Amino acid sequence: MDTLEDLRRKDDPIPIDRAKAIADVATVIVNSARVEVEYLRVTQQRHGQFFEGAPALPGGQK
Repeated sequence: MDTLEDLRRKDDPIPIDRAKAIADVATVIVNSARVEVEYLRVTQQRHGQFFEGAPALPGGQK
């Protein structure tokens, strides 16, 4: 999120090529998540290996 804020800073913006590289990496991450969700759906699984769940809070709360 800090990177997105940097893109909006008119006084010190990040270079366009760096912004494009960041966007490309973000696209790969989103596409990987989509593939994993589809894999879990097709194989009727509830947990994947790519994205780990957040640790449980004390007392069983999420």
